[in-house]
Amino acid sequence: MHKLTLRVEDKLVNNAKKYAAQHGKSLSQLVADYFADLTCQMTEDEPLPPLTQSLKGLLADAQIDDAEKDYKRHLEDKYL
Repeated sequence: MHKLTLRVEDKLVNNAKKYAAQHGKSLSQLVADYFADLTCQMTEDEPLPPLTQSLKGLLADAQIDDAEKDYKRHLEDKYL
């Protein structure tokens, strides 16, 4: 484990400490979690979650322009 020194505005640090406390974490853990999220990238070999996989390609053949026009027409009918 390494020690890290950051220069950050006091107001930002105070707000971050409040946020961390509200979420039951230390400020160090909050920063570590953020760094982990930044560096965690899905590889192509990693499978998609089941729900995401089931939706993949669903709109490949959809006529989005027509759907948007239909939706706008629906809203006009409903609210005008």
